[in-house]
Amino acid sequence: MKYAAYARLWDSLKSLSLFRLSFEFNPKYKYLGLNIAHIKETIKKLKFFDTHVKRITGDVCVLKFKKEKTMGENQSKIPALRVSDLTLAYREKPVLWDIDVEIPQGVMEAVIGPNGAGKSTFLKAVMGILPLAAGNVEIFGKPFSRQRRSVAYVPQRSAVDWDFPTTVFDVVLMGSYGSLGWIKRPGKREKEAATKALEKVGMTDFSARQISELSGGQQQRVFLARALIQEADLYFMDEPFQGVDAATERALVVLLKELKAAGKTLIVVHHDLQTVKDYFDRVLLLNVKLIAEGELSTTFTEENLRKTYGGHISSAR
Repeated sequence: MKYAAYARLWDSLKSLSLFRLSFEFNPKYKYLGLNIAHIKETIKKLKFFDTHVKRITGDVCVLKFKKEKTMGENQSKIPALRVSDLTLAYREKPVLWDIDVEIPQGVMEAVIGPNGAGKSTFLKAVMGILPLAAGNVEIFGKPFSRQRRSVAYVPQRSAVDWDFPTTVFDVVLMGSYGSLGWIKRPGKREKEAATKALEKVGMTDFSARQISELSGGQQQRVFLARALIQEADLYFMDEPFQGVDAATERALVVLLKELKAAGKTLIVVHHDLQTVKDYFDRVLLLNVKLIAEGELSTTFTEENLRKTYGGHISSAR
């Protein structure tokens, strides 16, 4: 295979993420000495590398987002996320049990609960990353498989293979691959969008640097830029504020609230109960089972917190 064809193959492999369609490999194919095991290992790394996040340091530019087109009345009433009878188990032990919840469009919702409550698992379950024992999930009224391009995911940073050899710019550019398909390569429009996203998170000067050379906070910024370039309608974020300094956290909250103002929906795993009222307008309390979900005024109460955390509320605050 000529180099150009190999380059297209490599770009296609990089475009794989946890939101891409599954791909069946034929063992008879070999490209430039890359056997099927090598390709599978590469994709395994890319799948993790393409989807995880953690801390941010320094200033983050304030974003100006385009206002979403006005939807019809009926369409706007469809929940951004509807979960019915969701149950998931590890080794026959329930991790999530019979979850029923509807989250409306255009909100910023915190998912809170003690360690081991299933918060991160809940995000992975609704996106199909983890197999369900039972239940049904709808994104804007349709199965997740039909709404992949409407969803962006910013997971915890700890699961990423940060030694994977790629640049900051390429990581951000990966956010555009979902809309391009398997064959088409990123063009001028996608590269300009990646440049703007890096500028918005204050990482322009690092665009040519290897991702492994960045600090944890800088890596967090890069993955946020990658999520922004996806132009999603629904953002799942797994503890994006964990480990960041106070100034960066405030700047990040401004960014997320501007996404919300643009009509986006944000579902965020969060651990700091003291900032829930300042950052969010709705909350989902989870401890294997759904304890409560709704607006802060009626849901974020001492009674519900006790049901969720038991006698450990003070340590969670």
